[in-house]
Amino acid sequence: MTAMARDFRLPDLGEGLTEAEIVKVLVHEGEDVREDAPLLEVETDKAQVEIPSPMSGRVEKVHVQAGQTVKVGQVLVSFGEAGAPPGTKPVAADGRARQVPTPSSGARVTEGPVPATPATRRLARELGVDLRTVAGSGSGGRVTDDDVRGAASASKAPAAASTRAAAAPERHEPARPAIERGPAKPLASVGLQAPPLPSFEQWGPIERQPLSHLRRTIAERMTLSATVIPHVTHFDKADITDLDALIRRNLEAARAQGVTLTLTSFLMKAAALALRAHPQFNASLDPAAGELIVKRYCHLGVAVATERGLIVPVIRDVDRKPLLEIQRELGALAQRVRDGKATLDDLKGGTFTITNIGALGGTGAIPIINYPEVAILGVARGREEAVVRDGQIAPRLLLPLSLTFDHRVADGADGARFASDIVRRLERPDQLLLEL
Repeated sequence: MTAMARDFRLPDLGEGLTEAEIVKVLVHEGEDVREDAPLLEVETDKAQVEIPSPMSGRVEKVHVQAGQTVKVGQVLVSFGEAGAPPGTKPVAADGRARQVPTPSSGARVTEGPVPATPATRRLARELGVDLRTVAGSGSGGRVTDDDVRGAASASKAPAAASTRAAAAPERHEPARPAIERGPAKPLASVGLQAPPLPSFEQWGPIERQPLSHLRRTIAERMTLSATVIPHVTHFDKADITDLDALIRRNLEAARAQGVTLTLTSFLMKAAALALRAHPQFNASLDPAAGELIVKRYCHLGVAVATERGLIVPVIRDVDRKPLLEIQRELGALAQRVRDGKATLDDLKGGTFTITNIGALGGTGAIPIINYPEVAILGVARGREEAVVRDGQIAPRLLLPLSLTFDHRVADGADGARFASDIVRRLERPDQLLLEL
């Protein structure tokens, strides 16, 4: 390795994430790559993401392989100076970015690799922001999401950049081959230890399958939640006959605006508005401080089933958005998750979670709280039932709901009132379309 080699290390992934599993190496040694070209695919506790190259140059050495788990700060790829593609940007001797003034505007432009997470780089691309022009406010000069959003707001032509991005041709990537996992690793221990397993081989043949990084993470988080949170569940039913009719009436009108109306968006809006009136369910408990951290923002997570496992992307400020905008964001976000294209930003910051298993059937479920939240709404399949209304039996479409919450922060009566508020809003769907 030459003295001028530059090491690219696993960047700070944010939200306490300390490691990732290498899913796929997208470059090989001796290959010339440009800045922002796909370098690696990794799977974190939150999602499977693509890490772009932070610089232009020749790949001198790849230090990792598929199936390997790496820590933040660990060297992934080393770049050499020789053979860098035309237009390679200058880098200081220590491998850090240099600041040079541009003659036309006087603005300072960062030349060379810009310190930023993959999620921040993607956000910059979506908003049409050149990271080299953004002053980083994070540790070590790292550019944060807020820095990018601020730069986009200050720009005079963000709309034009978004239009260019929207007009780009859709990329159709070939199906990815099955990932060859590394050796199995034990789950992190929480609370009491389970007794040793018996020797199952004595009763017949078995097969041991290593858990994927995501599956292992789900197992650990569910164990943590079930161990430290005293769960209690309240059951209710919402009469969604009128809501179902409203959705059917407006399907074509919504499609004309590029939106496919679904029950989930109405559930999100109803829950978000109910959380305004019941803020203890939009919170996290800090046991060490003896405090309830009530969040004055409403970012709702929606459980999405994928081939790799259950992933919970987050829609922000649901209480302040019109229903059609919620549906539009939900459709795009769920598709990114299923395609394995969700960013870490898409999956963090949730305050309350909804899991809708209605499409799969069932009469009800008791979901586990998505720690460190304090409540989760479970939804099963709506069914027609005989209901007495004004002394007459009539068929009505009833939706089973289950509100599971942390009994440390709310009592049964609190949960019943919160669930009733959600039911009341679902049974008045016209107001959900109009209410902000």
